[in-house]
Amino acid sequence: MDPENTIHMALEAGTVAIKLRPDLAPQHVARIKDLAREGFYDGVVFHRVIPGFMAQGGDPTGTGTSGSSKPNLPAEFSREPHIRGVCSMARTANPNSANSQFFICFDDATFLDGQYTVWGEVIEGMEHVDALPTGEPPRSPGRILSMKVAADA
Repeated sequence: MDPENTIHMALEAGTVAIKLRPDLAPQHVARIKDLAREGFYDGVVFHRVIPGFMAQGGDPTGTGTSGSSKPNLPAEFSREPHIRGVCSMARTANPNSANSQFFICFDDATFLDGQYTVWGEVIEGMEHVDALPTGEPPRSPGRILSMKVAADA
């Protein structure tokens, strides 16, 4: 495990370890690490959790309509499949609009391949992602208690 390319995301159910993939999406990995180091994700909710599909978070307003104050990122699409545990960036209809929102796949979502930027994969604690309250938005959404780069812990 490379601590500089591992994220520890503490959820109410437990900690999730995410292996970052700078080989696939160097700019997106850099953004996730920058935001984590700033404490941006701490306290942010998962505002869209669809069983069998994905859990989406990363919007500080919790509405799914906002992001960080940083500029949007250009797409870094790859052939990496969207399968269980894959972490990918959310965006608008504009492929170059990813900012801070991301999603974690619960199951096979390969219809998203080549259209969204994969930046990581859950390597431990996927059961804690599975435990997030469901809904669009959930009545009582799960939140990220803290999100840190492992090297900083």
